Amino acid sequence: MLSSLISNGQPQTPNPSELMVPWWSFTKTVLAATALSLVRDGLIGLDEPIPDQLFTLRQLLRHEAGLADYGELAEYHAAVSNSESAWSTDEMMQRLDVTRLRYSPGTGWRYSNVGYMLIGRLIERLTHLTLDEAVNQRALSPLGVSNVRFAKTRADLQTSPLGSASNYDPAWVYHGLLVGPISQAAVFLDRLLSGDLLPKSLLQEMQAARGLGGAIPGRPWVNAGYGLGVMQGSIDGGFTLCGHTGCGPGSVIAVYRIDDGDTSACCAAFEANASEGAVEAFVAGELVQVLRQETEGV
Repeated sequence: MLSSLISNGQPQTPNPSELMVPWWSFTKTVLAATALSLVRDGLIGLDEPIPDQLFTLRQLLRHEAGLADYGELAEYHAAVSNSESAWSTDEMMQRLDVTRLRYSPGTGWRYSNVGYMLIGRLIERLTHLTLDEAVNQRALSPLGVSNVRFAKTRADLQTSPLGSASNYDPAWVYHGLLVGPISQAAVFLDRLLSGDLLPKSLLQEMQAARGLGGAIPGRPWVNAGYGLGVMQGSIDGGFTLCGHTGCGPGSVIAVYRIDDGDTSACCAAFEANASEGAVEAFVAGELVQVLRQETEGV
């Protein structure tokens, strides 16, 4: 397993791997941070309706907008399994009947990659930049994160541990798929949640999670919730982790941070051919071990 550990802002992993790995849905946390920088700068309000839509930015970020997701389409899974090229955005939206909201915004919860595609479009509209430029200028560069980019073609994934075994078209991730070293994923989350990009008030909003109810079988969560582009949940021992898990064909990434009094730690891990629960459990174990070492003065 590739992993990177940060304790109290200091890297703890000797020579962390600089292999480029797909960040999968951890990309959502980066997009959320970029969108919240727009709120910070007064370009949009969290609770203002998105232009020409019935939902707000907060509802989009927290998967409460009423949107469906292409992951529910059997033909999507079949096409990905067959290594087909991604549908055009228009075709995907037509197949999903995306304009038909599944519930009234704010009244329910449904994980939606489509929502984050709309967040990407909003970022481009408000910044007059491409999504790549906006993410770099507003989130990655300010946090000192480097060597991270959006995968656009199959060739962009050939330098990852998936290598030539994967013939996945990253265009299937309609909100964009970041690729980068696992160490940079840990740096991004640690510095973001340390307050290096957003004011305390927005960080509190980001981490105000909607409870999703109880434990998740096969995963370490005792209680799971979702904030603004972050998964947040409690694990055994009463600890709370904040970050995001992502998975795609053949691999899983999990990036989480723990904060307990004067001690904080952040761990990112990536593994091919693993379950979400296994990678999350590894990360949780690493983070709890750091806290115990600090408590015991080791």
